[in-house]
Amino acid sequence: MSLGADLFALVRGDAQADRVVPRSGQSARLTLATSAAMAFLAVFAMALSMASGRLADRWSDALAQSSTIRISAPPAELEAQTWAVLTILEQTPGIESARAMTDEDQQALLAPWFGPDLPLEDLPIPRLIEVIETSEGYDADGLRQRLVAEAPGAVLDDHDRWRRPLAEAASRLRLLGGLALVLILGATAAMVTLAAQAALSANEQVIRVLRLVGARDSYIAQAFVRRFTVRALTGAAVGTAIGVLAVMILPSTRDTAAILTGLSFSGAGWLWPLLIPLLAAATAFLATRFAAFRTLRGLQ
Repeated sequence: MSLGADLFALVRGDAQADRVVPRSGQSARLTLATSAAMAFLAVFAMALSMASGRLADRWSDALAQSSTIRISAPPAELEAQTWAVLTILEQTPGIESARAMTDEDQQALLAPWFGPDLPLEDLPIPRLIEVIETSEGYDADGLRQRLVAEAPGAVLDDHDRWRRPLAEAASRLRLLGGLALVLILGATAAMVTLAAQAALSANEQVIRVLRLVGARDSYIAQAFVRRFTVRALTGAAVGTAIGVLAVMILPSTRDTAAILTGLSFSGAGWLWPLLIPLLAAATAFLATRFAAFRTLRGLQ
């Protein structure tokens, strides 16, 4: 029987053919449990991929329009160089605004790592200038050359070394998420194949009797394909629902530090888990169809 005919039979159903496959037993429990567990893991793999990608994208976007100038100079020259740098920035095309960070600002930046009581006055911490650029951007090489000439203690960090790894991390995390889903579907196919083969072998005598009364292998295989596909769909739907509920009760971005992001979906991303039961059913359909015809040929 062709693949299209099997799909039509799957949707239409056949009460007589369904009686060929036992409704309960070890293979039924194995299929349901495997599909549910794999769907649960797939939800978390998908959520982790999307959340990690959002974090890397957010950091990359935040750094894309900002730069930092670090001024390291003796205390007597620090204020003069700071004003010189601010003057240069005012005259540089492509820069929207620039401001020298106060001791309180720098204290707030260092507090997550060193605590709120860090004695800045006793440490040789450079002065930082926050630079916000326009959408057109500025000439970083030209600005560096001018800083070297007029403010030798100033160093420009345009965040390019930060943006590039974050952009690469976003693409790799998404790739790893997709790879994890493929591996999960592969494991599901393997387990469903084993369960189908076990069910076919356990019902060898029934299959021989059906052949004696004129049943064709396509009719027998159709019954197993439909039953195992429905089981996989049911188990995956349950596992997906549990996974989505588990993701929903995890701490959100509001409940964690600003540097973290909630392991969750966002906006239309909540619709993506709906594909997991369909993918599990499609995987079970193909795996069972392959296992059924292969096993039936071996029972000749």
